[in-house]
Amino acid sequence: MSIIAKEDPWLTLEPYKVSVDEYRSFRRDGYLIVRNLVTPEHVEDMLRHTEDLIYGRIEVPGAEPFDPDASLKEIENRLLRIHMLHTHLEIWERYLLYPRVLDVVQALHGPDIAAMQTMMFIKGPGAFGQGFHQDTYYIPTFPDTLIGAWIALDRADTENGCLWMSPGSHSEPIYPPTTGYGYGDWGLGGMKTVANVGAHSNDDDNSINELKPIAAKYADREAPAVLEPGDVAFFGGHVLHRSLMNRSEDRMRRSFVNHYCNARSYTSWGGGNKCHILARGNTHLEYGQPKFGTPCAANSRERTSISDSPLTPPMMMATPEGTMAPQTPAEVPHDD
Repeated sequence: MSIIAKEDPWLTLEPYKVSVDEYRSFRRDGYLIVRNLVTPEHVEDMLRHTEDLIYGRIEVPGAEPFDPDASLKEIENRLLRIHMLHTHLEIWERYLLYPRVLDVVQALHGPDIAAMQTMMFIKGPGAFGQGFHQDTYYIPTFPDTLIGAWIALDRADTENGCLWMSPGSHSEPIYPPTTGYGYGDWGLGGMKTVANVGAHSNDDDNSINELKPIAAKYADREAPAVLEPGDVAFFGGHVLHRSLMNRSEDRMRRSFVNHYCNARSYTSWGGGNKCHILARGNTHLEYGQPKFGTPCAANSRERTSISDSPLTPPMMMATPEGTMAPQTPAEVPHDD
């Protein structure tokens, strides 16, 4: 087990404490925007990194090779969405395990956190948006605890293709695919299946997306997630959300997006629990280590969690006297 160096700068960041009002807002709407969560210097760090990616100074596995003779528009559109580079690049692992983001996830879906996925969106002028979708459709966990953290690196607004959220839609089930890949709550009576979910499109109507009629129930509430650099939008895996095209002439919309779940949830996604980093707390399940040694629970000597602590109340049940008190489960054999 590696030991974290005490001088690691990630250990000196001021923790973020989620307020009661923020907690209520997340439970009510299904998402929460936290302003200025990522520091300006760390936003600049990631912006420099995106420039290295755009101009081919860092190789992106599976992407077309950088063409120095390409036009600026072709260069900007070469990379739109990059997946899972935290297994290849230290900087991605570090921002997957960014402590102030983990503070919020821990308050909303913790105390035990598994860090699962990284994505980078480099959305240049004219680039596609993405139609309505629900993230748990792609990444199921049991119990169902998926949460996304969308970190703005540029200002994101209605001109350059920000996220749009449907408040209250977290109460919807996950609508399963008619065919092909995707998870859904098939066991519910009257469940509809959907096709063409989440496709990239510059057609705002996006009429072939069969999740759109369900999202239409929330049309009067749908709201743009207008973010400044360093703001972070957190949203649960059931929330209906989308983005529209970048209509600006000269503005990028870059973002770094992570997904997490409670570390005590089982998942088969992405190789299963053993492939996902234990970011906070503890778990009875397998978990992965950070490849580049970024500070987190997985590589700490003290893997503690309130879920394992004396702060967790003992089991309560009725006593023979009719009161409620802590009880030790009976060990006497019995017939059901």
